Amino acid sequence: MARLRSGLYYAGLWLISLVFFAPIAWIVLASFKTRSDILAVPPKLLFTPTLENYVDLFQRQSLFLQLGNSILLSLGAVVMAVFVSFLAAFCFSRFKPKGTDFLMFLLLSIRMLPGPAVILPVFLMYAAFGWKDSHLWLMLFYAMFSIPFSVWILKGFLDGVSTRFDETGIVNGGSWFHVIFKVVLPQVRPGLIAAFIFNLIFVWNEFLFNFIIGGVTTQNIPYALAVGTYADGGVNWTFISAMTSVYIILPITFIYIFQKYLLVGMTFGTVRGEV
Repeated sequence: MARLRSGLYYAGLWLISLVFFAPIAWIVLASFKTRSDILAVPPKLLFTPTLENYVDLFQRQSLFLQLGNSILLSLGAVVMAVFVSFLAAFCFSRFKPKGTDFLMFLLLSIRMLPGPAVILPVFLMYAAFGWKDSHLWLMLFYAMFSIPFSVWILKGFLDGVSTRFDETGIVNGGSWFHVIFKVVLPQVRPGLIAAFIFNLIFVWNEFLFNFIIGGVTTQNIPYALAVGTYADGGVNWTFISAMTSVYIILPITFIYIFQKYLLVGMTFGTVRGEV
């Protein structure tokens, strides 16, 4: 009876996984179909694969600029956000400034605001200071949005690291720089990786602010998908399927490599154990 329940349990998990994976499988398969095969009714499960969609995609002059911008903006913004968040979380965890709980709530409440609610003042500020269509200022904006969530994740990890490590390092003549980066940081590596992955996904998928405060030189892949959706009087499914298949490679790769850290990160460091 126990084996039957276990078998049904795992069968259910596989069924749910396949249901969630079906749209991804459909879009990847569609990238190897012609337009007529994609729009065929009933859908064609057996078809002659073609690479024409990818050939057309990589012949677009703007593709490599948009792909490069997505990589640059995502990695640059997230690295800055995680670095600043680690230092801020260390301060909240170790020195516990007055009003720490309120400050932590205030930080997280920033992420509760929907993007459209702040897009107008952000646009006016960027236009007034001449920051539009700038990789640096766009990265700083993404970093600003990524910091609050990262601080919450990293503080949970740092609270789990005993202050005896700090005291031992200081007593033995180590500087705060040594304590922070040589003693404490290696122990919260899972939190750093989890914060990196979560924020990478956010920045990688961001469209609204790139469209409004970005420009020709800072276009990313979501921007390309939005403006290339329609062609020849209808939805350009061949472009969408090929571009999406290329677009999901980076996040899937990172998630696959670092998947063991993600559960720990989602629980804000409260799940302990060997990672």
